[in-house]
Amino acid sequence: MAAPNTNRLLRRLTDLARSGLDTTQFTRATCETLATTIAYDFACLATTDPATGLITGTVKSHPGDPMDEQLARYEYEISDLNQFVELARRPVPVGVLELDTDGHPDRSLRYRDFLLPLLSLGHELRAVFRSAGATWGAIGLYRSTGSRGFTTAEIDTIAAVTTMIADGIRTALIVAPVTTAQLYGAGPAVLVLGPDDRLRLITPVAEDRVDALGGTIHGALPMPLLSLAAATRAASKNAAPAPAATRIRTPAGWISARAAPVTSSAEVVISLDQAGPREIVPMIAAGYGLTNREQDVTRLVLIGADNATIASRLYLSPYTVQDHLKSIFTKVGVTNRRQLTATIFFQQYAPHIGDPLNADGWFTSQSQKS
Repeated sequence: MAAPNTNRLLRRLTDLARSGLDTTQFTRATCETLATTIAYDFACLATTDPATGLITGTVKSHPGDPMDEQLARYEYEISDLNQFVELARRPVPVGVLELDTDGHPDRSLRYRDFLLPLLSLGHELRAVFRSAGATWGAIGLYRSTGSRGFTTAEIDTIAAVTTMIADGIRTALIVAPVTTAQLYGAGPAVLVLGPDDRLRLITPVAEDRVDALGGTIHGALPMPLLSLAAATRAASKNAAPAPAATRIRTPAGWISARAAPVTSSAEVVISLDQAGPREIVPMIAAGYGLTNREQDVTRLVLIGADNATIASRLYLSPYTVQDHLKSIFTKVGVTNRRQLTATIFFQQYAPHIGDPLNADGWFTSQSQKS
């Protein structure tokens, strides 16, 4: 049975998840709410792309912390203990470094080389937020050296709220439509990062998009790009498939970030483009909690396929298609195909209508709107 403090925390987080906040507002409020039940000296809550596990944004209890480059490297480029990808595979996606190393946290490179000497943080609790079969975010809670470690009761409390926080992140991704804020200029948006994550080359349009992601070319790059670069280097070094792309939600729309290693060097080339329906619709559908098959049905509905066509393409019976549609309508909160299309498509893209189209028939720029 959950403790009273855990129940109160769960109720507060449930209210937050239903309050219509965007992702930044929700994650910041979540950090503040967690602090009312579990004390910490530093916290970093990240949203992640459910398809790749890459970080798409962060909120910190101390916004001035400049350590994103190190965090990205220890998370994606260097093999270490209690990384988020490993926690996501656990039945209970929570790990306390001190407990998981039998009292020897210095077995962790992250702890030994980064947390302890640079930040004076002696205790770490990490958790992953899973829901609907996907990972939507993660958090690290830290206490300074000399403080008490995290207790079993606190671990249980975090474990009890991980799904609710994941649901809040899912909801936040889809509740707020895009704005008409100018984000996209003309021309390619490309940047090249050196082995030290310093910019080697950047196109003018990429400067605006880096800024839209919360970073600056003259200072710290945004965490989503640092994470993508670190994961790309690691994959190249290990001759493994890389998570070549990730999708990032901004107030003015979705950005698709793609990366590739430069041959015979540790440089990484990243392109930043306005994400199109093929990239965004799966994310929005997953945000509504649709299963993989329901997402398949939804994609065909959005291109105008009738039930017979959907049944033929997906090798389903018409009755099964209708059952899937009923479930989809319930989850999205609509009653028919037209409302489904309007909810998933127009709420996200209506502000772009009237922009020029590219060769793929998708919007290219807001800078030319009057």
